[in-house]
Amino acid sequence: MTDRSAPDAAGAFFASLADRTAVMGILNVTPDSFSGDGVHGSVAMAVDQARAMQGAGCHILDIGGESTRPGAAPLSLEDERSRLVPVLEAVRQAVSIPLSIDTYKAAIAKQAVGLGACIVNDVWGLQKDPGMADVVAHSGAGLVIMHNRTKADPDIDILQDIDQFFVRSLEIAGRAGIDPGLIALDPGIGFGKTIPQNFIILNHLERFVHHGKPLLIGLSRKRFIGEVLQKPVEERLIGTLASNLFACSKGAAVIRVHDVAEHVDALKMIAAIKGEPYG
Repeated sequence: MTDRSAPDAAGAFFASLADRTAVMGILNVTPDSFSGDGVHGSVAMAVDQARAMQGAGCHILDIGGESTRPGAAPLSLEDERSRLVPVLEAVRQAVSIPLSIDTYKAAIAKQAVGLGACIVNDVWGLQKDPGMADVVAHSGAGLVIMHNRTKADPDIDILQDIDQFFVRSLEIAGRAGIDPGLIALDPGIGFGKTIPQNFIILNHLERFVHHGKPLLIGLSRKRFIGEVLQKPVEERLIGTLASNLFACSKGAAVIRVHDVAEHVDALKMIAAIKGEPYG
């Protein structure tokens, strides 16, 4: 991989979002991924998956060592580190696309950036670990701020809740000195939301554009798709594609997916219809 610092690599990735929708490939270094795609700590499997996703046209890999599925047990810092470090070291050498680290722990984020990750994808948007904002700021890494809730509440205005969460997180980022041009926002589909709330978010995704940040959507194979289609996890590709393409039409700049090749093909086709390049 080209040897670039985190700010340079993150800057290049964020700049590229002006030209096309980016596909973020999911690489789960877990034994209990809800989607059944975890590499179970196998470095060789992780490298093979990473190379396959890069070959399929993936723009960035998001590597995570702790399952965030509903009901998953929290992972200790040492267990998460032991899962991630060998994989990050190997994948960093195996692929040329940028790497993102999916963690809410500041210590893991710091080590991951030192091992070549250029973006921190925090599922608690700087509001879980008080040290996370400083780690991101000092490293110069990019940041994904995801909205989250400890549990779903069907009675709240979910759009307002997300907006207020983003405002708080962006204030934290600003105080820490995180580069405002290296921040993306993720409304957190499926995280502390009811199924109707997920649909509300997708239908009003453009509401969050006013924050002036690219929007990332992560809905690949999730439960709400299975509920609508009455399909198990392994049969949710079509539902995922439809949902992601709808999200793109509403302003999503990055889609986080398990099935890279199919999403790249779909985005290439849309670009061709529009007479635009895609890569």
